[in-house]
Amino acid sequence: MSLAGEKAVDEFVRPDMEHHNKGTTMTKSISVALLAGGILLLIFGINAYNSSSSDISRFFTGSATDKSIWMLVGGVAMSVLGLVGLSRKSKTV
Repeated sequence: MSLAGEKAVDEFVRPDMEHHNKGTTMTKSISVALLAGGILLLIFGINAYNSSSSDISRFFTGSATDKSIWMLVGGVAMSVLGLVGLSRKSKTV
């Protein structure tokens, strides 16, 4: 193959590689957002679990409010998804 032909192949392949790197960056940023959102939900869930309304609910029903439980469950799920997304290795071409 001539030098001109190799240059044409490089110009053809290079945009795909740049697009692939953007996809990896996008996936990592989504994972970071999931992790941050999960931590935020955990903080709000812990605050709701320790609130006076949850204390009253625990007194009468034996369990905390549904809102606090769902925030804790959602926070754990989002955090786990974010950590899994960050720990995965990116595919290389």
